[in-house]
This record gives sequence, structure tokens and C-alpha cells, in this order.
Amino acid sequence: MASSQPLKGIELIDCAKANAQQGIATAAELCGYGSDLNTFERELKQACQNIGVEVKELSDLITDQQMMQQGMGIEIAPDTPSEL
Repeated sequence: MASSQPLKGIELIDCAKANAQQGIATAAELCGYGSDLNTFERELKQACQNIGVEVKELSDLITDQQMMQQGMGIEIAPDTPSEL
């Protein structure tokens, strides 16, 4: 559900992180910034700086754990059950 007002601070970071995999347009919309991507990016970078985290782009918020849950990781396994 989209926020009725632009989110700020940690709420913005949480919302952006939760929606980062869907792309910047969707994340901005759901965080209350509509189609104002420039303001969304600026506010997100400022919010991250305020907590000591450097973010260059939205995808920086996607964790390895989120990528693995979405099947974006690699599978490491033996070629056959007898080869370990």
C-alpha cells in the first residue's frame, strides 16, 4: 500500500529496501513520492547518510539474503550424488 505522504528517515529506508527489487519507480510510488524520482533518491540518500550508510543507488539496499530468497543466487552442488 502506498504511503499518503512522503516517508522520511528510517521509515523511508525500510520502505525503499522492501520494494527495491521492484525498481525505483515502484519504490518511489510506494514510499509516497509518486513519480518524483529525483526527490525520492535525494531523500533516500540523505536518510541513509543520517544513519551512517552510504547508498549510491536503490539496488544497494538489496541484501544478499533477499537475492537468495528470490532465486537470484547460484546453486553449488556436486554433479552426481556420489561425487562430493
